Amino acid sequence: MSQKAFYRQNPVTGQYERVYPTARRRFVAMFRQFAVGAAVALGVMTVVYAFVDLPKERALRAENERLKMSVGLLDRRADEAIAVIGDIAARDDNFYRVVMQAEPLGAARRYAGLERRRNYEHLDSLSDAELVGDLSQKLDVLDQLVATQSRSFDFLRGQAAKLRERSSHIPAIQPVSEKSLRAMASGYGYRRDPIYGTSKFHEGMDFSAPPGTPVYATGDGRVLSADWNSGYGNLIEIDHGYSYVTRYAHLSEMLVRPGQSVRRGDLIGRVGNTGKSTGPHLHYEVRLNGVPQNPVHYYYYDLTPAQYDEMIRQAENAGHVMD
Repeated sequence: MSQKAFYRQNPVTGQYERVYPTARRRFVAMFRQFAVGAAVALGVMTVVYAFVDLPKERALRAENERLKMSVGLLDRRADEAIAVIGDIAARDDNFYRVVMQAEPLGAARRYAGLERRRNYEHLDSLSDAELVGDLSQKLDVLDQLVATQSRSFDFLRGQAAKLRERSSHIPAIQPVSEKSLRAMASGYGYRRDPIYGTSKFHEGMDFSAPPGTPVYATGDGRVLSADWNSGYGNLIEIDHGYSYVTRYAHLSEMLVRPGQSVRRGDLIGRVGNTGKSTGPHLHYEVRLNGVPQNPVHYYYYDLTPAQYDEMIRQAENAGHVMD
């Protein structure tokens, strides 16, 4: 670029002499030219970035969109997972723990400690911080719920084992097999005494059967006594634990001894006519915490629904006791 030349007339000689600019003026001129050039370049670059999609920028923009989609998908999956675990937690509280006779956990115990678990402020410096922070919190909630639910199922598995053991001790079968019964002689409740003719409360059930008919333990337990007991005649008492005791009276034979452990279905004696009895039969009682229970409610292991209905009908219609 050609530079302009400046001349000034010398008053002494009358001639024109060239005037050279000072260093300061030259610097100012150069700086002005640089500033103009920089402004033009900046304007060009702005236009390019605003209206021209460069390959590298296109790739970055596409990658950013893919990341947003991935985070959004994870966020939806976290919502779905939390909903599923929430449904499991509801069933755990309202069904599984009810069945296992355990206290529900509730929200307070399921989310305990979660509010102190993490601080999400550091996520504010990230791009899309709000979305990432929200997703991180949901994943922490999910982790907490899964861990709590896992511990709950471990606890319920232990409870199930205890209930399985308990169920084997509860009296749950007839003491005399169905095929050996002649008839249901008398049920539980107020009945007419066969000897005195007065009304009395019958604390068990009478099963009429031939002498020598096998009598079975109705649940796991330990023999409390096997001896003569006045009106009961030959009497066996079994302690089943869990506050249950059963009695088997008027036996012709007692095949167990005190302190002996028995299992449900073990042969313990035979039907007889000993003690205060008007004919061969077994008098059977179920006691819970020392209080007589209606034995008809404890035959659910070996009777079909039809047989159970018939048992209830006979027990209700049997109006005379045999002891």
